[in-house]
Amino acid sequence: MKKWLWIVGLVVIVLGTEVGMSRSGSQPVQMSLETFPVIEGEFQRAEVGRLFSFPADHGAHLDYQTEWWYYTGNLVAEDGRLFGFQLTFFRRGLVSQSERVPRESRWAGDQIYMAHFALSWISDRRFDAFERFSREAVGLAGTQVDPLYRVWLENWKVVQVGDNQYQLFAEAGDIMLDLALQDVKGPVLQGVAGYSRKGPDPGNASYYYSQTRLLLQGKLTVQSRVLNVHGEGWMDHEFGTSTLSGNQVGWDWFALQLDEGSELMVYTIRNVNGETDPFSSGMIIRADCSTHLLKFEDFILKVTDTWKSPQTRAVYPAGWIIEVPEEELTLRVSPRLDDQELHLSFTYWEGSVEASGEQAGKAVNGQGYAELTGYAQSMQGRF
Repeated sequence: MKKWLWIVGLVVIVLGTEVGMSRSGSQPVQMSLETFPVIEGEFQRAEVGRLFSFPADHGAHLDYQTEWWYYTGNLVAEDGRLFGFQLTFFRRGLVSQSERVPRESRWAGDQIYMAHFALSWISDRRFDAFERFSREAVGLAGTQVDPLYRVWLENWKVVQVGDNQYQLFAEAGDIMLDLALQDVKGPVLQGVAGYSRKGPDPGNASYYYSQTRLLLQGKLTVQSRVLNVHGEGWMDHEFGTSTLSGNQVGWDWFALQLDEGSELMVYTIRNVNGETDPFSSGMIIRADCSTHLLKFEDFILKVTDTWKSPQTRAVYPAGWIIEVPEEELTLRVSPRLDDQELHLSFTYWEGSVEASGEQAGKAVNGQGYAELTGYAQSMQGRF
């Protein structure tokens, strides 16, 4: 389901900055945050019936207030070690298109960008996460689709280099990730033809598509050692102008890649009383690229284990059974590392998971990413 959530403005936003968190011993940098000011105006809201066009829709949609590009993946290094990564770019419009006023200054800008970069050292039981902010001015951050798609914040970036070919780069602390991405399935429209409804009120929706099978190849530098890595990744792109409805506090989201060539995305939205909201949804993307939309009643998510954060004391689910009866699919999902909690401008859990189970009587295995929000703090007012 993704995301998000806007809090966070810094006085130093003009120049951009970075805050880091490491689970290997160092403490998160605490920063003074305040809500980004938003000039009143009419942003568009997601409605049924929008037609998508690629590559144009890989870029920014400034008529909508909030947007994000979400890259996650699992990697195997040449020495056998396992890693997971997340690189996310968030855009927040401060003024609607109808209220924009041309300004001469090169520093003038009405779009704020935030990015998260995290690495899960599965084999080493370590987790690192970093955050940057910048405005779109003077090329510090932004997106483009001409001549090719690109999204960036300073030197964190994803750049299209050819047909269905991309390059991802991020570095922070003692980590540098440089990956080639090959999209083997093309964009998959989530929800109803890309319209993903999240609640009962007008505008409680986003436009949402994914690249569900990205082949990854490249280099990961950790502690001054360069490792050749390969693996599979996932990209989510959402945009819209909405908030969670009044009784919704968070969500659990899963993106799983199965070894027989299909993918499964499901999310459940949680209400204040702990119940699952009926606007929860999902999608199966089969090996032949055909899709099956999953409504709330089409899948079952059961929690089988929990984990308590030593830092926030929040209790997160840490094991699940996902059932899709119509597809005869049952998966047991577990985190590859318990502590993948990010302590940045907001606190949430995002990390590498593995899956095993059965489909139509045959064994199936997989891997992917999960995101858990609303456990350490409510997402009300942030999405």
